[in-house]
Amino acid sequence: MYKINIYHYGASHKKPAPHNDMITPYGYGSIRKIFLACLLIDAVSMFFPDGQKMVLLLMSTILLGVTFWFFRDPERTVPEDGKALLSPADGRIILVRKCDNSYTGNGSTLVSIFMSPFDVHVNRIPVSGRVTLLRYRPGKFLMAFDIRSLESNESMEIGIDTGTARLLFSQVSGFLARRIVCTLEEGVRVKAGTRFGMIRFGSRVDVIMPPEASVMVREGQKTRAGETLLARF
Repeated sequence: MYKINIYHYGASHKKPAPHNDMITPYGYGSIRKIFLACLLIDAVSMFFPDGQKMVLLLMSTILLGVTFWFFRDPERTVPEDGKALLSPADGRIILVRKCDNSYTGNGSTLVSIFMSPFDVHVNRIPVSGRVTLLRYRPGKFLMAFDIRSLESNESMEIGIDTGTARLLFSQVSGFLARRIVCTLEEGVRVKAGTRFGMIRFGSRVDVIMPPEASVMVREGQKTRAGETLLARF
């Protein structure tokens, strides 16, 4: 099990905290820091004239509100379909192309999902099975929509064996997203649609599906984690 400090650049593996249906536990640490920073801003504002005080108070309120909004974690209706391959992320599909991969096989299909800062950033398991691969790869922090980031950016690769097929997907950091959170461990069984981590701020998730998968999406399409059908086995 990887142990990379979540407060430094890199991926982190932790046991998931209880979920409260509003804010993801993956953001508790950041929310506490922002909250303390806002309290400091509010305290300092008391020493300024009324006009400047109001501006500082407004800034701290907006900052705290944006933080809570970013770490939102709405419930999703997960399809009861054992052959469905679901989207692991909210966002927009920026690439669909054929590729060869040592884990999924030759003739696989890559689907790349770009997550803007406005999307929900909690990631969900795309298919039920057993985690057979976890590989953290250090790298650069190019813009997530830059085609060069496919090979160059920091990422966490996750492989799942369904029993009949194998799927590989990657949490990829971007220019702003430099915190990858992954709570999985090799050997554990996972269920499609369940939460397993997040990428903080704008980023990307790549899904490499095996040749036998029938792709159901196209470039430019919007996705919702745990609900959008990417393909069927």
